[in-house]
Amino acid sequence: MEKILVVDDEPSLREVLSIMLKRAGYFVTSVTDGEEAVELVQKEIFDLVITDLRMPKIDGMEVLKAVKSASPETVVLIITAFATADSAVEAMKHGAYDYLTKPFQVDEVQLIIRNALEKRRLTTENMLLKREMASQSSFAQLVGQSEAMQKVFDVVRKVADSKSNVLICGESGTGKELVARAIHYNSARSTLPFVAVNCSAVPETLLESELFGHMKGSFTGAISNKAGLFEIANGGTIFLDEIGDTTPTIQVKLLRVIQEREFRRVGGNQDIKVDVRIVAATNKDLEKAVADGSFREDLYYRLDVIPIRLPPLRMRTGDIPLLVNHFLDRFSKESGKSRPVISAEAMHVLLDHEWRGNVRELENLIERVVAFSTEGSVTEGDVHGWLHRPTTPSQPSAMPLDLTDEGVDLEGLINGIEKDLLLKALERSKWVKKKAARMLRLNTRSFRYRLEKYAIKGGRD
Repeated sequence: MEKILVVDDEPSLREVLSIMLKRAGYFVTSVTDGEEAVELVQKEIFDLVITDLRMPKIDGMEVLKAVKSASPETVVLIITAFATADSAVEAMKHGAYDYLTKPFQVDEVQLIIRNALEKRRLTTENMLLKREMASQSSFAQLVGQSEAMQKVFDVVRKVADSKSNVLICGESGTGKELVARAIHYNSARSTLPFVAVNCSAVPETLLESELFGHMKGSFTGAISNKAGLFEIANGGTIFLDEIGDTTPTIQVKLLRVIQEREFRRVGGNQDIKVDVRIVAATNKDLEKAVADGSFREDLYYRLDVIPIRLPPLRMRTGDIPLLVNHFLDRFSKESGKSRPVISAEAMHVLLDHEWRGNVRELENLIERVVAFSTEGSVTEGDVHGWLHRPTTPSQPSAMPLDLTDEGVDLEGLINGIEKDLLLKALERSKWVKKKAARMLRLNTRSFRYRLEKYAIKGGRD
């Protein structure tokens, strides 16, 4: 049922519109002035707003601007007994759908409202079609016939339509976002937004604004009002990846959203109500984080209503052939190349590998296989050569004893030594990145930069 807000200081017209709209099957809220309307649109999201132009305190043009700032998708109709060409142009400039002059025929208003909402529905359906395609794609990528993965699939099916929060735990690369998407797109919320945010990838100073939005002038660079991800996800699902990396300040604000179903934008003084299902994910031990005081206990229990534990790939090696074939089909289709064939010996190498980077590491490898494969079959030697190696020829790691007339590629030599040391540290630390970084006396950021520089994939934090 669409929600419509009627704003007019004339009681008789307000009552007529409200009765007419309710009889047509709409959920109607009416207010007497623009000031009340502005406060309301900052708290609730309406499908359509009908507002008079001339009103005391705050006029209809300001109501229009407030509505479009809070919810750009909301349709706004301007009605007035004092129509001018300038005001009509200004209304359209600020996003009004139509501009009606009083007195008007009820049938005329009904037709305009139906057309406006139909246009909004068509726009929504177009978005839903895209989401449906994403739904099929994302669920299809949850590949596995192992007992561990069948349990995950079973939980997803059972809890998809629940309103309860979900906490997905698992090592990096196990497919936590895919599970979150599967939950959303198999739920009653599937026609509404799925919004994902990596909490560890956004600095704390920006994460609050990203999640909850901000008001114009609330900080340097806030040149206009901005809706946060919770507002954008209203009615749907928000996926909070790496929730274990959030700071105490953000944790307090998340707790309030969960408990009260409302929040305030940065710099704002109005509470905004939302209906959002939260699916969170982490590769950390949150129980341990609660014990050492780095994660709020009350927030943990609010999130961990429905726990899903994703197994690492090394604990479900029987799924590797399925995943390999899935990725071969996908990347061959995307690249337009013929599908390579993995030899039996090459498959044995894949089955014996530890896959510290989990499914993501395997996915990257198969993408590399498809990109570089020139023959029909992928051999054991090919796989050995591609595992944990960059896609460009490696530089020599041995130090030449003598300079020649041709000189020495010093930069390439240093790069080769650095890459070899990174690989040795990873091997010695069993591919735990933090341990390897400590061995080389590097901070985490510097270590990750070097891994990206040499295209070294895999490992866990």
